[in-house]
Amino acid sequence: MPITVTAPHGELTDIGQREILPRLTTALVEASGAAGNEFLTALVGGTVQILDPGNIYAGGINRRVVMVELKLPNIGLPEPASRAAFITAATDIVDALTVDDHDRADTWVNILNAPDSGWGIGGIAYSGDALVAALVAAAGSAVPTTGPATGKA
Repeated sequence: MPITVTAPHGELTDIGQREILPRLTTALVEASGAAGNEFLTALVGGTVQILDPGNIYAGGINRRVVMVELKLPNIGLPEPASRAAFITAATDIVDALTVDDHDRADTWVNILNAPDSGWGIGGIAYSGDALVAALVAAAGSAVPTTGPATGKA
């Protein structure tokens, strides 16, 4: 589940550049309702792209925007509440790891969902059911019938 952080050079602190992906990983796993699931945690990866400030725009003008893009299988963060929880947590993380004058309105978070079997790792295209089964097996519990991992309320 790739997370891409794109920021202008100098917007993230030195610690921020090192800590943003580990903290976003934790936020995603928690928003997914799977805290402690090592299988899910191991599936979260990402990149931090630091660009020349002159190459980042918003509203057609040069602006110091930090963008967080999360790509998930279609079962990932299925409810509006879980998506909102991740967006809030990600924005808080960016706020904590950027320079003091970073404007919260200049943190953009985007969640994209891949269609069933349109997300994979290690050459395996996971369907939603297969991914839930793998997550549950890793957690050592019975298959849930409701909640964030199933996409059913």
